[in-house]
Amino acid sequence: MFRPALEYRKCVSRMWGSHQWQDHTVREADAVIVGAGPNGLTAAARLATAGRRVIVLEAGPTIGGGARSAASTRPGFIHDVCAGFHPFGASSPAFEALGVWDRVPLDLAPVQFAHPLDNGSAGAVWRDVDVTVEHLGRDGPRWRRLVAPHLRAWPRLAPEIQHPIVHIPRAPIPLARFGLVGLGSAMRIGSRFTTDAAAALVPGCAAHSAVPLEQALVGGLGLALAIAAHGPGWPVARGGSQSIADALGAIVTEHGGSIECNRQVHTLADLPEAPVVLFDTSPRQLSRIGGARLPDRYRRRLDAFTPGPGVVKLDYALGQPVPWTAEVVRQAGTVHVGGTMLEIAAAERTIADGGLPAAPYVLVGQQSVADPSRAPAGQHTLWAYTHVPQGAPYDADAVRGITERVEAQIERFAPGFADVVLERRVTTAHEYEAYNPNMHGGDFAGGAVTVRQLLARPVMRLDPWRTPGGNGWYLCSASTGPGPGVHGMSGWLAAGSALRHELR
Repeated sequence: MFRPALEYRKCVSRMWGSHQWQDHTVREADAVIVGAGPNGLTAAARLATAGRRVIVLEAGPTIGGGARSAASTRPGFIHDVCAGFHPFGASSPAFEALGVWDRVPLDLAPVQFAHPLDNGSAGAVWRDVDVTVEHLGRDGPRWRRLVAPHLRAWPRLAPEIQHPIVHIPRAPIPLARFGLVGLGSAMRIGSRFTTDAAAALVPGCAAHSAVPLEQALVGGLGLALAIAAHGPGWPVARGGSQSIADALGAIVTEHGGSIECNRQVHTLADLPEAPVVLFDTSPRQLSRIGGARLPDRYRRRLDAFTPGPGVVKLDYALGQPVPWTAEVVRQAGTVHVGGTMLEIAAAERTIADGGLPAAPYVLVGQQSVADPSRAPAGQHTLWAYTHVPQGAPYDADAVRGITERVEAQIERFAPGFADVVLERRVTTAHEYEAYNPNMHGGDFAGGAVTVRQLLARPVMRLDPWRTPGGNGWYLCSASTGPGPGVHGMSGWLAAGSALRHELR
């Protein structure tokens, strides 16, 4: 469905000595990684740099998973297929240790994110707290009190946030201080403020999770994203998110690893022999592949792991910048479109109840504002998606209706938007699952971000990556802690567990 914008030339098999892929009588590797998404590649990179022989098998024609890019509208317009900005990736201990950002330039828009309102104003967050405080007027001091203590502790707090909720903390005091606020709902945080512009900022961030904003713990996600905006910011990878995957793939092959694309793994017979296998897959896929080799109780837990809402995504090639009414929004890398905090909460609650809101929350990425290389000179890309419930119909009328609602929301805050569109591509939730089987029903997050599945992702234990049964198998996808995002931490932590156990 997608044409890769960047070809990965090393995505071919590299044999260990004279052994062929089909020869499973001699051990070919210390570890096999199933799936070349950001987590699978990070796991492979950690093992390879530790001197272990690794083979990565990718079902698709290119590596990247949720970090692919493609010229999906017109030549010269590079769109991120899934993840488009990387606030947690910029603080990732895994990417820092591997030197990913030494290989991939990161670009920042002048404004990290913005939230337009009907009166022509907008809430906005700059990296500079003082500028943000001034912009928020009478709510500025409240914003400073909310973010400043955690921002000072960010170098110690960020690694804690990028672990599963259930873990032994190395910085317990900053984490406890964060938890006092973050364990609550996004609505509770938003209600601290007196203006619509300030009140919508954290809930707008929390709505990335595609869960009701009144849910416990989701306030922590929104707050962490807001703090990150003042820390490393919300950068984009220059040239497209694909460049992150390419950097990780290069690290693997430079350290002797092998990557092979178009390698489907349906059963255990499809795997080369190795003492360790790491699955960058959904829990359901691990259950299907592992079958009776997995303990019954654990397999039932995998099968019961619930996917989150899907998405319908629209990619635009634009002849001019989006004509946002609020000037500050034109400078933002990310825009939360949906109106007030209460309007966004109502839209996400409708999704959770199985409906399609008339006025949906739309997450908009203006990557070309930060990275002009994404489009021809003077032109722009736009990346936008909205949540849809699992099982929503996708006939032509349904897709047309969802598209019209998304574009009506953008026009609401940017009159004349339709006039700058050169071309549009719509991708439904069903098409996303066909593109990447990990995305059940178009779920970007690797599983619903509910309280239960934040605490037990996919099971509640200090080492949730290692599967029971003594098989040397690990789940390393975003369906394990710390969860979604292009930060590689699920793969990094799973590989660390393998190095402590089978690969000591």
